[in-house]
Amino acid sequence: MPHKRSAPSKDSTNEAKRQKKFKTLQEKVELLDLLREKKSYAAVARHYGINESTVRYIKKNEAAIRSTVAVSFCDSAKKVTTVRNKNIVRMESALALWITDCRKKNIPLDGNIIREKARKLYQQFATDAENPGPSTAPDPQAFQASKGWFDRFQKRFNIKSVSLHGEAASADTEAAQKYPETFRHMIEEKGYKPEQVFNMDETGLFWKKMPSRTYIMKDEAKAPGFKAQKDRVTLIMCGNAAGYMMKPGLIHKSANPRALKNKNKNLLPVYWMHNAKAWITKVLGSNWFHQCFIPQAKEYLHNLGMDFKVFLIMDNAGGHPLDLYYEGVQIEFLPANTTSLIQPMDQGVIRAFKALYTRNSLQHLVDAMDTDENFTLKGYWRNFTIATCLSVIQTALKEMKKETLNACWKKLWPECVHDYKGLSPEEIQHEAVDKAVTLAKILGGEGFEDITQEEVNNLIDAHSEPLTDQDLLELTESVSEEEKEVTDREEEEQEHGLTLERLSQIMRTTKELQGMIEAWDPHMVRALKVNNGIDAAIQTYKTVFTTMKKQRQQLPITMFLKPIKQSQHETPPEDDLSEDTTETPEE
Repeated sequence: MPHKRSAPSKDSTNEAKRQKKFKTLQEKVELLDLLREKKSYAAVARHYGINESTVRYIKKNEAAIRSTVAVSFCDSAKKVTTVRNKNIVRMESALALWITDCRKKNIPLDGNIIREKARKLYQQFATDAENPGPSTAPDPQAFQASKGWFDRFQKRFNIKSVSLHGEAASADTEAAQKYPETFRHMIEEKGYKPEQVFNMDETGLFWKKMPSRTYIMKDEAKAPGFKAQKDRVTLIMCGNAAGYMMKPGLIHKSANPRALKNKNKNLLPVYWMHNAKAWITKVLGSNWFHQCFIPQAKEYLHNLGMDFKVFLIMDNAGGHPLDLYYEGVQIEFLPANTTSLIQPMDQGVIRAFKALYTRNSLQHLVDAMDTDENFTLKGYWRNFTIATCLSVIQTALKEMKKETLNACWKKLWPECVHDYKGLSPEEIQHEAVDKAVTLAKILGGEGFEDITQEEVNNLIDAHSEPLTDQDLLELTESVSEEEKEVTDREEEEQEHGLTLERLSQIMRTTKELQGMIEAWDPHMVRALKVNNGIDAAIQTYKTVFTTMKKQRQQLPITMFLKPIKQSQHETPPEDDLSEDTTETPEE
């Protein structure tokens, strides 16, 4: 009698089932961005370790996904669509941003304060003139911010310990006094050197903001839809106790702004990231850690001949992942509410950088005024793009001295600090503010010619003020998908990068410039010196031009022939883009 096979148990059957791989909204947007970059469905599926049919299903729901992400702050959510009131969804996103901002700035909160803020935000969003109609603007009194709603809100956004009362949320002086001893013990135990100890913190930068009293801000504020002074990015700044500043991470609201068309994102003076609110999230924080921090730390320590042994300290803000791991890296979080007292980046580094950024923004304006006969301040400022901003950021970073960065570790690790005269953060800030006032007077006009140091300082400190309701309104506004698609099409139609023809034009223009200098300057020695400098500066492009010219000469003639259009009766070859008629929805 044949042996009977025992039926598999229910538990073993379940174990054999393939576990579903749920994607967060942020991951789905990144997946969709890969498809926009012309990656095949199969390639994207392999990259994420999911079925190709799942990729197609996500693509099919692209509009709903992007629309939800545009109004939602909770990027870790997995649901794509919901029947919930859109104004409540948007209000909750704004409220989460506000809570994160307040905790970062040590502003005391409790449940009652948060619920009252929720009611106020909902009323503003529900009665917003941009959302008329009963379907999108229900009765503001319909939302009561009940305790039950508050409990569900906490779970949805993973907000813990928000019941802070009175001074509990303000700076914790006692903890800040005790922690440096704990910190030194960890440093000594593992034998870390100043070059191996890093601190990271993020900050908002209103990169196109001027003092409100200046006439360009007064005039522009009257224009409908004007938001230039509110253009905001998030900078992730990181440096070590020896005074080395890493290339910062930058979070912009757009993946491909027009001003950076044809630019290689890997060759910018910042590590480029994006989300709809230009706000740090756990996903972007993890991205920065693995793709920006680790490579730079490895290269830096390798060049110094030191082992890759890193101690990274950061605060426990909402956008900082708590589960980061990399071999050779020890991560420690500062005690709650001590950031403003002992975190090095908050002891003058960030403020000194913003002071230099403000001064260099004004210097950029003055330089443009000196070189353009048709210069107008309003016209120039309207064309001050994110590309200009990156140029100003790079200049400000170059002016940050290692002695200044080192001085900011005085409260946390005084033993590693060298007392340099004239290079403290306070002295750098004061010098930059004085220079900014001088440059403003050169620009002239209402609000500039009589600008004061106090107004410049207020502008620098504006980034540390709590987010206003208007800020939250703008941060949670949905960006038109149609506008994004138009921008993408325009970018795809443009030819990218340095072509042979463009390099040739650069060479011709350089020769014309050198000819003008030689013909017009009566001082022959000076003219020769300048032309020699131009030759040296342009040599890199000459080399690229020669290389590309040789490559074109070596190409087969068939590369320049147009392919014959395939007959409709012929069967196209199979590739990674072949359609899969079976769809297996992910959710």
